[in-house]
Amino acid sequence: MFCTLALLSAVGVTQVAAHGGVLEYSWAEKWYFGWAPYNSPTGQTTIQRPWATYNPITDATDSTISCNDDGSSGALQLTATVPAGTAITAYWNQVWPHAIGPMLTYLASCPGSTCTGVDSKSLSWFKIDEAGLLSGTVYDGEWASGKMIQQNSSWTTTIPASVPSGNYLIRFETIALHSMPAQFYPECAQIEITNGGSLEPTAAELVTFPGAYSNTDPGGKNISTSILVFETIKLICISVNIDVYSNAAQAQTTYVIPGPALYAGARSGTPAPAPSSSAPLPSSSAPLPSTSVVSSAAPSSTAGTTAGAAQYAQCGGQGFAGATTCASPFTCTVINPYYSQCL
Repeated sequence: MFCTLALLSAVGVTQVAAHGGVLEYSWAEKWYFGWAPYNSPTGQTTIQRPWATYNPITDATDSTISCNDDGSSGALQLTATVPAGTAITAYWNQVWPHAIGPMLTYLASCPGSTCTGVDSKSLSWFKIDEAGLLSGTVYDGEWASGKMIQQNSSWTTTIPASVPSGNYLIRFETIALHSMPAQFYPECAQIEITNGGSLEPTAAELVTFPGAYSNTDPGGKNISTSILVFETIKLICISVNIDVYSNAAQAQTTYVIPGPALYAGARSGTPAPAPSSSAPLPSSSAPLPSTSVVSSAAPSSTAGTTAGAAQYAQCGGQGFAGATTCASPFTCTVINPYYSQCL
């Protein structure tokens, strides 16, 4: 009974916690704002597929689980070019609140010459990156999502050099396991992979969304039937009939990451190095501007040569305590009430 009461208390706490999603991407010194879910879709142009809210998906079979949307592309959908072998970094809103759970990245090849107009639910996906419990126990160990938070709320995945060239959706996902049901946070962006290889994913490596996960997977809805981690009070229930302070509960050192086997051309298990601290990160979960910004310019060699923040660094916003001036010739530009950036 005590375990049941603790569960209700923890769920009550987490339901009001902040959520969010992927707000921007970067690779090869190029930066792309994502979709602003609470702004009008009119005029929004971005490589990211539209998505609705910062709220999590809590059903592994939900029709929106492919890209956190209805499966369609935006009216002004963009596609960005990415050479195979490139490391792509996705940025979540800061500070991401859920440190217990895995990080996963998928690709899906689109038929024809573009992904625009292709329903994400109709595609076959293969996993190119995954990381779960990195060390220790599920009770007090280090999880990949905790590592993501340490890395400026970002996760970097390398497009395998063996992936064939073509048009793809890339799907970054984190699954929060601190509450029941589990919370799924996927977002997708449209990319064209160039200079690729010739290793096609096998049938065993391909899945659909929905379909890749079930609600009884280790990362699924009924996580409480096997392991339930309380993020705030650090308790684990193996079942409602076992003492929540059980030594056996604290000895659990394995976690099965949901989804298919990893694509044969991918490497897994070691998060990429953290991005530079000067990266232009969102400072809160506030919506981004209605018109997403795509910057293809590399940081200028003059950045940082005079007093002030470097190009693309944060320079203002509610609660920001850093430098509020920019190195010449950049100007502190208001993005939203919570975030200004040197542009």
